[in-house]
Amino acid sequence: MPSGELQQHLDFQIASLGARKVDSRYDARHYVSDSERTLYRPTTRSDDEPKMTAGFELAGPRKKIYFDPTKTRCGIVTCGGLCPGLNDVIRAIVLQLHHHYGVETIYGFRYGYEGLVPRHGHKPLMLDTEVVSQIHQHGGSILSSSRGPQSSEEMVDALERLNIQVLFAIGGDGTLRGVLDLTREIEKRGLKIGVVAVPKTIDNDISYTARTFGFETACSVAADAIRSAHVEATGAFNGIGLVKLMGRHAGFIAANATLASRDANVVLVPEVDFELGGTNGLLPHLLRRLQQRRHVVVVVAEGAGQDLIEDSTGSQTTDASGNARLKDIGILLRDRISDYLRLMEVPFTLKYIDPSYLIRSAPATASDALFAGMLGQKAAHAAMAGKTGMFVGYWNDRFTHVPIAAAVAVPKRLDPQGNFWQSVIETTGQPTQMVSNVEALETQEEPLPEIPVPA
Repeated sequence: MPSGELQQHLDFQIASLGARKVDSRYDARHYVSDSERTLYRPTTRSDDEPKMTAGFELAGPRKKIYFDPTKTRCGIVTCGGLCPGLNDVIRAIVLQLHHHYGVETIYGFRYGYEGLVPRHGHKPLMLDTEVVSQIHQHGGSILSSSRGPQSSEEMVDALERLNIQVLFAIGGDGTLRGVLDLTREIEKRGLKIGVVAVPKTIDNDISYTARTFGFETACSVAADAIRSAHVEATGAFNGIGLVKLMGRHAGFIAANATLASRDANVVLVPEVDFELGGTNGLLPHLLRRLQQRRHVVVVVAEGAGQDLIEDSTGSQTTDASGNARLKDIGILLRDRISDYLRLMEVPFTLKYIDPSYLIRSAPATASDALFAGMLGQKAAHAAMAGKTGMFVGYWNDRFTHVPIAAAVAVPKRLDPQGNFWQSVIETTGQPTQMVSNVEALETQEEPLPEIPVPA
C-alpha cells in the first residue's frame, strides 16, 4: 500500500466510555498503561515521515477499570460463518469475566445479530462456568450464528432493555461493520455501553492484525486435503488433484497450506490474475506438467478467476451479509481441464476435493485454541476498562487494541510482489505469470505454441 494512502488510516486512537475510577479486583503481576504501545512499523527508513511510527495500544489488564463488575451485565454474540476456535473465545471471555472480575450475568445471544432483535424470537442463553466448561472440545459455536446486518436501533433497544453494559462481538469484516453501526447508535443516544470485538475470519484478511483465530486450523486441515489430492494424483497415470479452498478476496489459506504441504504444483489466488488458454495460460502449463511428471496438483482459492466465469444472467447477486456471491471456480476448472485434455486426446484421471465445510466445523488445533483463548481474555480486559469500538489484534508478537474504523477502511490482501508469494512460486514451480502478455513471454526460454482452449 502506498505510503500516502496508508497514512489516511493510521489513527489508532482507542475510544473510551469515560474515566476509569473503579479499583480492579484482577490480581495482575503487571498492569498495562494506555501509553504502552507497539509500533505499526517495527523498522523505519530515514525518509519515513514521523506519522509512520504510529503504534497500537497494548492489550491487557488496567489497574483502574470503568465498570463496577458487581453491577455489570455482559453479552456475547457470534456472527458470520463458522470458524474453528469460536467456542474457545466464548469460554475464555466467560471465565475471565466471572473468575477474575466477578461479573455474574452474561448473556449469549443466539444466531448472530438476529439474537439482538426480539422479533426474530431467539431467546438469549445464560452463560456461566458450567455451561461453557466443555464447549472448547467441540467445533462450531454454542451460540450458533447467522449472516447479515440487523437494525442498529433495534439492537441497541435490546441492549438497553436487558441493561447490558458490554457486548462482545465475535466475527469478520461484516461483524466489525456492524460494531461500528452499534457504537455510533450508542453514542448518538448518549449511552455508556461498550462494544468490543474479537476478529474471526478463516481467511486471515482483517487489517492491522497479523493473525486471526481459526486460520492455523484451516491451514492444517487444508494441507491435509492437498496431501490427499497428491496421493490421488500420483496414484494414476496423468493424475490430477484439484483442491478448492476458502478465500473470497485473499489467498492466505491456499498459499499457507501449499507451503505447509509442499505437494501443490499450481496455486491460484484472487490477487493474481491468470488465463486458461493462450501461450502461457493455466491449461497449457498443466499439459506440460503432465507430460513431464505424469501428475499435477492444483490448489485454487474460491475467489480466484472470477473474471473467467461467464454469467448468462449478467447480474451480480449478494448473500445476506452483502458480499457478492462467488461463481464456482472449482467446478469451472474441473470441467475446463477435463474438456481441454479430451480435446488434446490426453488420457487423465481428475479428483476434485472441496473441504470447506470440514474446515469451518473443525475443532481448533492446540495452537489456535491457545490463541483464541488469549484473545478472549484480552477482550474481557479491554471491555472492563471501558474501551469501545475496537477489537483485539496481534502485532509484533503483542496483543493490541485496534480501532475498528481503521481496520475496515483498508483491505488486507496477499502481496503478489512480496517475498511470501515468491516462496509459494518457488515451492510450486509454476510460472510467475500465467497470462499471455509480453512480460510473461519474456520469462520463457523458448516461445510456447498457441494451444486451443474449448469454449
